[in-house]
Amino acid sequence: MSLAEQQMARGAQDFRSMVRAGGWRAPTAGIVPGALQANLAVVPAEAAEEFFGFCMENPRPCPLLARTEMGARDMPGLGTDIDVAVDIPAYRIFRDGVRAERVESLATLWRPDFVAFAIGCSYSFEAAMEEARIDVRHISRGKNVPMYRSGIQTVPVGRFSGPMVVSMRPIAPGHADRVRELCAAFPHAHGAPVHIGDPAEIGIADVHTPDFGDTPDIEPGEICAFWACGVTPQLALLGARLEIAATHEPGHMLVTDRVAAVRPPDWRAA
Repeated sequence: MSLAEQQMARGAQDFRSMVRAGGWRAPTAGIVPGALQANLAVVPAEAAEEFFGFCMENPRPCPLLARTEMGARDMPGLGTDIDVAVDIPAYRIFRDGVRAERVESLATLWRPDFVAFAIGCSYSFEAAMEEARIDVRHISRGKNVPMYRSGIQTVPVGRFSGPMVVSMRPIAPGHADRVRELCAAFPHAHGAPVHIGDPAEIGIADVHTPDFGDTPDIEPGEICAFWACGVTPQLALLGARLEIAATHEPGHMLVTDRVAAVRPPDWRAA
């Protein structure tokens, strides 16, 4: 590991410590630039293999980075001393197919039959966009990224199905090819955009009214670029109607020790 990578890992560890202490409850876009960030999904063991299959069949919205053993809360393949129950700024709880509550920790809700999945996040490639002098608007304006239910359907697996959620970043038309090229190098973080252009072509009626995140700031002449999003499993969880499940709050991610530009260790070893 290079000195820069060691410094980044220490920054990620310090950030997780701050989250555990209650010092950060906001979205994580722009936090520890260059670090791999991850979405979270936690399901009972009886649904774990079904959910795993859903990720395998839908690698664009659900690029699987790691999974825990039943009841475990660590992911050593993604970093030192990770505890998925307390290291994310905010969580969502689902009960019987209904979004029940937002909490700041899963510690008191954790069950011995829980299995947690870390899924790649598009925040991971944003530092590369900024280095290429492409404005990442929600970072430069201090907002959460806008996210939408699209008309693109996922491949159903058992109880899990539903539309793909997409995140959006406005770009100048002349940046489209460069954005595709840059982001394609991050397949573990959703890769290249799934669509650039008219939002209506992927079933989004009003780009100014996102389903998750903040209202976008789109400048005259800009076009919309849409990426597959790790909030997709949250819609699948609603339809699966599990007794209980948990995820990250959209935009509030697990910041890992891993460099975003390097594919993490195979999930089977994590």
